[in-house]
Amino acid sequence: MHNLSLGGEQHTRWNRRLVGQVAILILVNAMVDTVVTAPLLVLPEMLDHFGTDQAAWIDASSLLAGAMWAPLLGKSADIHSKRRVLVLTLLTALAGALVCLVAPTLWVFILGRLLQGAAVGAVFLTVALIREIFAPDMAMIATGIVTSGSALLSVVMPSLFEMTAAEFGWRSVFVASAVFAAIAGILVRGLVPPSTIRTPGKLDLAGALLLGGGLAAVLSYVSLGSEFGWSAVGPLALLAGGATALTRWFLVASRVPEPVIDIRNLGRPLVLTLLVVVFGTGAYQSMLTLFGLIAKVSPEQQLGYGIAAPGALGLLYGLPAIGIVLGGTLAGVLATRVGPAVALTGGVALGTVGTVGMFFGDSLLLLAVVCSFLLSLTAGTLVTSGFNMAGALAPPERQGVVSSMVMVMVATGAVILKFVGSAVLTSTNRVIDGETVNSATGVHSYISMAAIAFAAAAVVAVMLLRTQRPTAVES
Repeated sequence: MHNLSLGGEQHTRWNRRLVGQVAILILVNAMVDTVVTAPLLVLPEMLDHFGTDQAAWIDASSLLAGAMWAPLLGKSADIHSKRRVLVLTLLTALAGALVCLVAPTLWVFILGRLLQGAAVGAVFLTVALIREIFAPDMAMIATGIVTSGSALLSVVMPSLFEMTAAEFGWRSVFVASAVFAAIAGILVRGLVPPSTIRTPGKLDLAGALLLGGGLAAVLSYVSLGSEFGWSAVGPLALLAGGATALTRWFLVASRVPEPVIDIRNLGRPLVLTLLVVVFGTGAYQSMLTLFGLIAKVSPEQQLGYGIAAPGALGLLYGLPAIGIVLGGTLAGVLATRVGPAVALTGGVALGTVGTVGMFFGDSLLLLAVVCSFLLSLTAGTLVTSGFNMAGALAPPERQGVVSSMVMVMVATGAVILKFVGSAVLTSTNRVIDGETVNSATGVHSYISMAAIAFAAAAVVAVMLLRTQRPTAVES
């Protein structure tokens, strides 16, 4: 039963129907981009509309919600069918977009963003479905295509959303997100095969809420602490509440017969894989933010950094879309030959080189473009290889849960390093002619932070390689 998909054995060859199903799952992940990235394009307009300067809530809310939703969705997918839970996830994201569309106040808008954040779970659910539809070797390649394929749309989507927002206002972004979610839900329900692998049992709802809520609260402290102060009452309350929830979950999970995540049986290779993902993806995401900052500074300002020039942003953010797709696809192919652990380690090495190169590339546009491309290869490779490695370590009936853990690590790394990096820049700001600017010391400290994260990922990746035999790919 565990090796069956719709109508028989798992697929070992491509056909027209499979290509269509993969295209649908890429569309699902493109919808996730409309939830996480697109609203940031109209962030100033939204802040003006709600009369607030609390950009952190709007910026990080979807990723925080994704971390909250992931454990619940992963376990539910294993028990109740991956396709069914994916459709419900898309419907929840649709509802969230509609709430954001009509929200009369900021807090109602944030509620909508929390609902929309369920869409982040769609990424790992598409991976879990692939592991069920395809035979192991093909699944690794298909995972790379699906997790990175939506990046190609990011080349045109920012310009498209900016044009629609200029014409119809910031709400057009949420109209588009709702339409994407509706279309993706219909196509998944109608054309993606139903799950045949299910895990008997019941959902530990209380455990899922403790784990998800605790993660979201702790990450909220990280995201808000740099803006409101690490010792402010609000952020500290979030930290205390999150730590209490996580502690309670840890104590209860060891006694519950069917915990949402069985911490007793994670295994050393899976733990190491998750650590590589959290360090590596966090470092990449933080560097992506830095590119946007230094691309706005001209070398003529003589701040010790700056690469502003005509077309700079297009080069820094256009070519990487190709790099992400290329990195994800090649990582999937490489994993079938030498194992996902090797591909994961290769991604860390590329990211380390790209980050270290930015010590000089922060003032040389051409070198910055090369580093940006290397980091985009890293992004595609790390996400694909993280899912492939975790999927190879887990039995068929636990693919949903294991994939959700990878997604939690992606969100955790992104939030923590992004906001720690922001604190580094803020603490080293300079005032020149009455204007507050980032200092060269701050920029170089920021790059050092990302390089240290990649170094930590490299150490863990080597440890992971030592746990794998030469024939690491499981079948």
